[in-house]
Amino acid sequence: MSRDGFGLWVGIMNGREHKPVRVRPFLLGTPWRLAWRNTWRHRRRTALLIVVVAYATVATIFYWSFVDGYLESVVNSHARFIAAPVRVTQESWFEDPDPEHALPSLDFLAEVLALANVQAAAPRLEFAALVRSAYGSEGLTVRGVDPAAERAVSQLPGKVIQGRWLVGRGEVVLGYLAAERLDIRLGERLVLDTAALAGYRAVGLEVVGFIDAGIAGVDQNSVLIHLEDARALTGVATATTLALAVPHGREAASARDVTPLLPPGVKAYGVWDLIGPIKTDVIGAKVSAIPIGLLLAAFAAMAVTSTVLVSVLERSRELGVVQALGLRSERLAKMIALEAIIATSLGYGVGLVIGYGIISIFASYNLIGPLFASAGEAWASAGLAEEFYAAIHPIYVVYALATVVLAGLFSLLVPVRHVRRLQPTEAMRPE
Repeated sequence: MSRDGFGLWVGIMNGREHKPVRVRPFLLGTPWRLAWRNTWRHRRRTALLIVVVAYATVATIFYWSFVDGYLESVVNSHARFIAAPVRVTQESWFEDPDPEHALPSLDFLAEVLALANVQAAAPRLEFAALVRSAYGSEGLTVRGVDPAAERAVSQLPGKVIQGRWLVGRGEVVLGYLAAERLDIRLGERLVLDTAALAGYRAVGLEVVGFIDAGIAGVDQNSVLIHLEDARALTGVATATTLALAVPHGREAASARDVTPLLPPGVKAYGVWDLIGPIKTDVIGAKVSAIPIGLLLAAFAAMAVTSTVLVSVLERSRELGVVQALGLRSERLAKMIALEAIIATSLGYGVGLVIGYGIISIFASYNLIGPLFASAGEAWASAGLAEEFYAAIHPIYVVYALATVVLAGLFSLLVPVRHVRRLQPTEAMRPE
């Protein structure tokens, strides 16, 4: 017999049949070659392991995408409904939001708008006032806005559910929950009383619209009037803040670019600096998600381990025959480990493709938001609007890899130990 076909024919008992099997000396083949051939020879077991690992990878990617999407939705809601993506104001106003700390001028506006990341700007004038209807009164923060400019930096104008958005002076738009507390309806008049730089002033305004943003803080407290009415009430000729629209994710960088163009004592703040105590909640939510992520990784490891172990147990007789033909226990264990590594790597690759494909859909379309919005006040009180998009970050590749590596390590402990302790005579014994 030629050396290329070097081997011998043996009969291996397989049930009642005697099948001749050509056996090559194992010393001529590397463990990688043996593992690769065995991986595809047992297609069903390999497919099962690939599916299990892919599922663990997809679950890890989707979990962290959901967590980050939730946190980013909280920040985005604050940016687009409550504050602004970037807010320009005096540092003294940031510490004490009183009209006396208003911006000294808006002469820098043209230079700021010339920056590449700044898409639009809207002046705002915020002040405390007593809001009175014929049936009740309440102290609220009033925001004076430029009706046209506000549309470019805020989503509030698009959330008017009754009536319309501001058009001119003498009008007011309320959050619908604030309107319920004041017991006021469209077309009725509302009185604002305030004391600022111009002394005590009051004005009567017509209610032209109600806002339902799906965020408790906005719906309960919003009072929006024309910027010129706010200036007349407070005596401020400029604005207390300037809201800037910038690309999502570029808030901090844009704030750094804007600040050098501003007068002394005036500073640009990114949305992360504006969320206040919510920042602690956001960081806490991220930290609290880590134990759940680790638990998910542990369950994935257990699933992969059990799959590999069952595969090894089912192949005990086959492995015993291979060991009897001269393959040492150490090399046989290495072959089993390499088989698991190959199948796990394939499953990881498949999981990455499917996982990122799924979250790209949820990142492009608001599929989750309407489901959570049905939770009503619980969703609104969390500071979220009815829009919820999954996040996409490259770091999920590392998170999923850590899960798969952990699963692979667990899957090698028990099965490889079983192979090392395998006795050919016992493994080949008919059942």
